[in-house]
Amino acid sequence: MTASTASTASAASTALTEDPPRARGRRGRAGRAALTTLTWVVAVLFVFPLVWMVLTSFKQEADAYTDPPRLFFTPTLDQFARVLDRGFLPYLGNSAFVTVLSTLFVLLLGVPAAYALSLAPVRGTSNALGFFLSTKMLPIVAAIIPLYVIAQNVQLLDNVWALVVLYTAMNLPLAIWMMRSFFLEVPKEVIEAGQMDGARLPTLLLRVVLPVVAPGIAATALICVIFSWTEFFYAVNLTSARAGSVPVFLVGFITSEGLYWAQLSAAALLASLPVVIVGWIAQNYLVRGLSMGAVK
Repeated sequence: MTASTASTASAASTALTEDPPRARGRRGRAGRAALTTLTWVVAVLFVFPLVWMVLTSFKQEADAYTDPPRLFFTPTLDQFARVLDRGFLPYLGNSAFVTVLSTLFVLLLGVPAAYALSLAPVRGTSNALGFFLSTKMLPIVAAIIPLYVIAQNVQLLDNVWALVVLYTAMNLPLAIWMMRSFFLEVPKEVIEAGQMDGARLPTLLLRVVLPVVAPGIAATALICVIFSWTEFFYAVNLTSARAGSVPVFLVGFITSEGLYWAQLSAAALLASLPVVIVGWIAQNYLVRGLSMGAVK
């Protein structure tokens, strides 16, 4: 009896020592499975409106208005043809012109400014950074009337150059702050080595610093492209027929007769494709650039 009691106690102690790790392992697997499921649910919720927009763009207007929604239908390209017939391409050209030029101006002005505020700080650097940040605190609604009067006086109403100037001013503070964080990641030894080799400031900036921070600059440029491409308030108030951008074109589908859901979805899909393509091409630079400026 003594031996059997001892063996039973030994088995019980072994089970007690082995069960907690197994239980923790099961709980860990259950927690990971729940987290994975929650992640998929959130991802589906975010992606579902885009998927529904794509499906609606291939429907006829009658199919887009059915209740309950019709999941099975005959795809058609009629809505894309109607969007193009309504003059989509000029608006697309205006948006492309304004976005490309404003992004180039932001980079041309922002790269030297970010370099000066990070790797070559001078007196008043903190004040300059505070000023750049303060310009983003003014609501654009409060500034639209003075901007409208100025644009009217200099004959820039319904002119793409008005949007170029405004988008450059709108994105420049954000770009300077972003690129400054990227420049701060550049090892000072690299700059000192270039200076010891006799490189002057333009050469040092172009051939030593910029190749290191190129992913960060690409990420900054992509964000400026997205903000410029999707901006609506300035465009709808300062342009009309000649200089209207893609967001202004999309508003034209909101009429007193109601919404043309299929045509609006087709136009929104065409408007989104350029940004999606640019983001897909620059995705590697975007990930590397955002990780460069991360707080470690």
